[in-house]
Amino acid sequence: MLRWMRRLWSITVNYWMTKSLPHHCLTGLLLLICLLAPILLFIYYGHIPDRAVSTKKQTVYGVEEFQSGKTETNLLGTSLKIAHRILSHLKDTVLVNVFMIPPSKDHRHKNEPHFKYIVNEPDKCKESRPFVVLMVPCSPAYTEARQAIRKTWGNETLVPGTRILRIFLLGIPAQSESKLQQAIIEESRHYNDIVQQEYLDSYINLTIKTIMGMHWVATYCPHTSYVMKADCDVFVNTEYLVHHLLKPDMPPRQDYFTGYLMRGYVPNRNNESKWYMPLELYPGNLYPVFCSGTGYVLSGDLAKKIFDISLNIRQLPLEDVYVGVCLSALGIAPVAPPKESDFNHWRVSFSTCQYSHLVTSHGFQPHELIQYWNLLQKHKHHAC
Repeated sequence: MLRWMRRLWSITVNYWMTKSLPHHCLTGLLLLICLLAPILLFIYYGHIPDRAVSTKKQTVYGVEEFQSGKTETNLLGTSLKIAHRILSHLKDTVLVNVFMIPPSKDHRHKNEPHFKYIVNEPDKCKESRPFVVLMVPCSPAYTEARQAIRKTWGNETLVPGTRILRIFLLGIPAQSESKLQQAIIEESRHYNDIVQQEYLDSYINLTIKTIMGMHWVATYCPHTSYVMKADCDVFVNTEYLVHHLLKPDMPPRQDYFTGYLMRGYVPNRNNESKWYMPLELYPGNLYPVFCSGTGYVLSGDLAKKIFDISLNIRQLPLEDVYVGVCLSALGIAPVAPPKESDFNHWRVSFSTCQYSHLVTSHGFQPHELIQYWNLLQKHKHHAC
């Protein structure tokens, strides 16, 4: 036995000494990959649901690269790429896993998607397929704001030949106000554009309101080409949105999400801030890329995908950040609009030239919205 062990050791040393440095590096990298692979698979399959598609893509890509290598140099470069991809993916997987709700057979740990409808419009999309759904979160008491939007950018007949649909998303007031609720019901009967559900209407519940809006679109209007979410104090140039950004004569995009891109934002840990993010809710040091919640656009197919993935992701109080986390979990990155100035999460100084070539401007009272809209309509054909 001792003689055979000495002979094996001699063969191993001779083999190692005759090989080149790149070969040694390749061998070491392959050993590293072999060690990391079980860890990656454990995290990937044991803790994260609904991510099998992206895994298959990465695995297939790695096998193809190994098969195509012809020389030690090519194999070394390929191995470095694969090792880098595995390490990067491991890091991303761990980051996403922080926010994923652990799987449960009885699903009691999932986010609760069901809120009773107080007012609904289930038949709003039955007549024809809309090109774009304007989804507007609004406080129950903001009657004037809703009326200003109906008269201006939310007018469903604004763009001839293009089906536009408008819904306002409402929760229930913090204090029970029977007169206000009765007024909302009457408003709904008159305009048929209110969707109200039984959750508390508050800033911290804006995430619930938006996700419930996605659920409404996915349930009652699944064939819409696009959805635009805009706050009720936002000016939207709907004609510019339709003709210059979405373009009805082009095939509808898929997995499309755009708006004012927010890159490199870190969580605000000041508990007195409106945008406070508790460490226990979001332990990460950086938010994924997201779009300002004042106004963003998504392809119709994304409404269901965002809602479905949200059932497994811990909810965050900042709606736009949360939607960005959902997109990141889906492997979908928001894209920049054609012009950086198309979306604005602040109030742009008014001129008919500027407002003829933007999608959003933020921070308007109802009477200002009507005033600016009328000025734009009056001068839009010779704006600049």
